[in-house]
Amino acid sequence: MRAKSSQLSLVTSSTGGHGWARLVGRALDAWAYQVGVKLSFIRPGKPVENAYIDSFNGEFRDECLNEHWFMSLRQAKSLIEDWCVEYNTERPHSALGYLTPEQFAQAHRQQRFLTLDSMSVPY
Repeated sequence: MRAKSSQLSLVTSSTGGHGWARLVGRALDAWAYQVGVKLSFIRPGKPVENAYIDSFNGEFRDECLNEHWFMSLRQAKSLIEDWCVEYNTERPHSALGYLTPEQFAQAHRQQRFLTLDSMSVPY
């Protein structure tokens, strides 16, 4: 995973409890330190704190990963990218008032601009 700290500032994860989770946790901790990202963990026994990502992961698994037999890393990256583009630009989401994530983000940016603009004081 590559990121610039200006793009990503916080990663939320479950703590896990298996040996592999601790190994991944060490790698994630090292990566976060290297790129200046803060790690946040949900409290044990509180999966509702991460429900939105569990929902996304289920959709991603059902609609993309389980639908394809990837023959190469290149093919996997291409098919996953195609799915993500469709998910974000073509599919309305009920949690976003039946807007696509792209439409929702655009509306949020416009609203923020309008709010900031209306608060400005002329000189």
